[in-house]
Amino acid sequence: MNAEHVWKIIKEQNVKFIRLQFTDILGVLKAISITDDQLQKALDGELMFDGSSIEGFVRIEESDMYLRPDLNTFLVLPWNSPVSAAKTARIICDIYEPNGEPFIGCPRYALKKVLKEAADMGFNMQVGPEPEFFLFHVDENGMPTTVTHDKASYFDLPPVDKGEDARRDMVEILQSLGFEIEAAHHEVAPGQHEIDFKYTDALKTADNIVTFRIAVRIAAQRHGLHATFMPKPVFGINGSGMHMHCSLFKDGQNIFFDPSQADGLSETCKQFIAGVMKHARAIAAITNPTVNSYKRLVPGYEAPVYIAWSHRNRSPLIRIPAKRGISTRIEVRNPDPSCNPYLGLAVILKAGLDGIKNQLTPPPSVDQNIYEMDLAERKQNKIESLPENLYEALDELRNDKLIQEALGEHIYSRFVLAKTKEWEAYSSRVYDWELQQYLDKF
Repeated sequence: MNAEHVWKIIKEQNVKFIRLQFTDILGVLKAISITDDQLQKALDGELMFDGSSIEGFVRIEESDMYLRPDLNTFLVLPWNSPVSAAKTARIICDIYEPNGEPFIGCPRYALKKVLKEAADMGFNMQVGPEPEFFLFHVDENGMPTTVTHDKASYFDLPPVDKGEDARRDMVEILQSLGFEIEAAHHEVAPGQHEIDFKYTDALKTADNIVTFRIAVRIAAQRHGLHATFMPKPVFGINGSGMHMHCSLFKDGQNIFFDPSQADGLSETCKQFIAGVMKHARAIAAITNPTVNSYKRLVPGYEAPVYIAWSHRNRSPLIRIPAKRGISTRIEVRNPDPSCNPYLGLAVILKAGLDGIKNQLTPPPSVDQNIYEMDLAERKQNKIESLPENLYEALDELRNDKLIQEALGEHIYSRFVLAKTKEWEAYSSRVYDWELQQYLDKF
């Protein structure tokens, strides 16, 4: 995509508004809307905004930031204004300093930096995500509830699955945005759904995830529903994950595949696995970044709790899907859809590269159900657990220099500060459960 092509589409499709999008450190999507006559100014790198107003960016005395559109992300949005025939497009932007240097607090830049490290080693990371979400009713004021519209379960069909119409509209919108949808279905919990799209390079996958989230929510809104990517909105049922299927390619070949090995996995693949496992507890602070994330990571609800890997079962952190050849990959199962995808992929890749550089060896694969093991068995197999809460995960992050390096000092320090405040606000509140347990007892 180049500027000439972009201008051609704008004129042919009557595009009058362009959203210049980016994410803050926490992964919240932000945008500045401009008219088409201001686009050239943005393409020339002259569009400034106040970075001090964005979570985790800069202080007020150093607030000037510039948006540089990445034309490869230009898309005409398929949802139109009900009062205007003019269309809106979006372009994802990188953030730059006034001196022309990339802004080190830009999450997209953090991922690009680690991708450059991989490229210098000859590697290209490919990622396919599996984002899950819930569909809930809204109340009379349009505010989301936790009341879902069905009691369906895994792979159920209508009329039990009452979300099919909304899910079909989501798929059609995503396809119009250029997504190659591989599967869409009802998930295990009532009101829970999953839409999988084809793998691609890591940067485009991260861009696709932020696009996916807004497209799904807009489609749900059209059906009078609220789509949420909150990891565990309802107690007692499965939470929502976002498994990441990762592989490394070199000279067009999947280097995770080795046909000479009995399991088809190369030494490079196993070293990558070892690196991710070594740093898994610190990675969790980024891939599972909310207080609520750890309500999902508990035994009994198909979410990974234990740091292990397996060729078959789904209880460990890393699973190896059965397909080989170009499809050889690892499935990292702990990330959830509330994470910043740029930072999540950056830390997973950084950890995997660490395993390759230092030729780490993973422990033997665990092919039995870890949930059914007792503590003694897990200790015997040297199986550690992921952090039990956000506070514990942040503590691991504070002690892991490699994951800090993946984020950069700016993002690391501001992320930890924001998340520490989140934990303190949560831990000092009094909740209904406490009142029910203690109010009449003591």
